Amino acid sequence: MKNLLIILFFLTIYSAAVAQQRPHYTQYILNNYILNPALSGIENYADLRISGRDQWVGLDGAPKTAYLSFHMPLGKKDYKTTATSFGIPGENPRGTSYWENYTASAPHHGVGLVVLNDRTGLFSRFSANLSYAYHLGISARTNVALGFAGGFSRIGYDRSKATPANPADPALGNVNAAIFKTRPDLSAGIWVYGSRFFAGLSAQQVIPQKVAFTDDSLGIKLVPHLFGTAGYRFLLNEDINAIPSVMLKYISNSPSSPQFDLNLKLQYQDLLWIGGSYRYQDGYAGMLGLNIHNSFNVGYAYDFTRTALNTTSRGTHEIIIGFLIGNRYGDTCPRNVW
Repeated sequence: MKNLLIILFFLTIYSAAVAQQRPHYTQYILNNYILNPALSGIENYADLRISGRDQWVGLDGAPKTAYLSFHMPLGKKDYKTTATSFGIPGENPRGTSYWENYTASAPHHGVGLVVLNDRTGLFSRFSANLSYAYHLGISARTNVALGFAGGFSRIGYDRSKATPANPADPALGNVNAAIFKTRPDLSAGIWVYGSRFFAGLSAQQVIPQKVAFTDDSLGIKLVPHLFGTAGYRFLLNEDINAIPSVMLKYISNSPSSPQFDLNLKLQYQDLLWIGGSYRYQDGYAGMLGLNIHNSFNVGYAYDFTRTALNTTSRGTHEIIIGFLIGNRYGDTCPRNVW
């Protein structure tokens, strides 16, 4: 176990320095806002999400991520206005009539907030970002949104948990406790969406910068992360939608870039969905979700890695709980984000 901790420690330093510096999200399809600030205020209600991810269960020092996201529209006018706008009992709200009657949203603003806490080995990161987006119809059935987010990240290194501890390390002197550095954080994105498709491009950690805890011999360089996402909705029959999607990720100076995820989500009306995911050079995931009435939903994912970590890990668990606040029109499932 001691050797395993030492190996994980060096892997953590390496990954923080040149590879993945932002958390993985298996269920990004449920909350693309966590990747792209352009989704701020995309729906007719305020969207609150709480998520927890326990990666590589059973491995000491493995990544653990939790976040809270909230966003809402400002000045959005395309509300349902007649009794026939509400769902008819027994009819799929995302069936043929939905596609035929879908119209682009009127121009409006959106604002939001993401608070995230991520820990891997001896490193931790707490960040808080405010976002803004502007949505504009570019055709009768298509919208485009531009957004950005700004805030801060507080990055920590917990020397007290190092194994073995070495107070004489010249990089840290006699420090034997947690050390923190705060840096500005900036993200930006574009999102194009309609009744049947979405496509977006975003950049996180836009400002490259060095984080040195005591001197330059121990530190990490924060590098930009680029995300491209796209998906399309197919109506298999009047009750079932199939939504394949892809996420492409590029990280500056990472030897493993680009990376990509392939996903498929099958949704029964607005009630229940199942899905699967494949992450290139990593593994697979299964997903399951339920929309409960028009104010609450939950999604769960289990990841299985095909890397050497599967000999010591019992997989990865991820859960997302969502609240639809001010949803006056009975949408149990989002109109624009699936």
